[in-house]
Amino acid sequence: MKVFKLLFLVAIISVSGVLYMQNSSAESFSVASNTFVNGQTMPNSLIHSHFGCTGENKSPHLKWQGAPEGTKSFALIAHDPDAPRPTGWYHWIVLNIPVSVRELKAGQQINHPMMQVKNDFGSVTYGGACPPKGHGVHRYNFTVYALDCAALIPSPGSTPDSVERQVKKHALSSATITANYGRD
Repeated sequence: MKVFKLLFLVAIISVSGVLYMQNSSAESFSVASNTFVNGQTMPNSLIHSHFGCTGENKSPHLKWQGAPEGTKSFALIAHDPDAPRPTGWYHWIVLNIPVSVRELKAGQQINHPMMQVKNDFGSVTYGGACPPKGHGVHRYNFTVYALDCAALIPSPGSTPDSVERQVKKHALSSATITANYGRD
């Protein structure tokens, strides 16, 4: 019985060590922006220009570093988890960002091999923040995923949340930066 307990303890320590090593490399993966400060109010440039909102509807600058070993491409998902829908609201999805790319400029055109996927506005471009009036402040998470594959091709008609699930299946790590916005 003592041998069993000792083996069990060694197994737990080994698994913990592996998890710690995986998390320690993931902790170095980060994303930043010169368009907004993490956790602060979203600038007008990122606010939608329709649906009662009067912003510039321009995608933000994003720059990432510290991707884990084995990264073959990146994906970007901009999502509002506070939207009054079970899946939140997807504002922007970019797949197949080459591993050599570590930055998207503000308002940058997305060209091949990168691919934009239909968002919840029904378009394949960036869709800025425009939460319902009086719904409070929403969080807009810009998450960059380091993927174990060079390309993801969603099935025709895929929903944004199903694309996110596909991305997460291939994610080695992710890094998020958040901007906040609400309308009175």
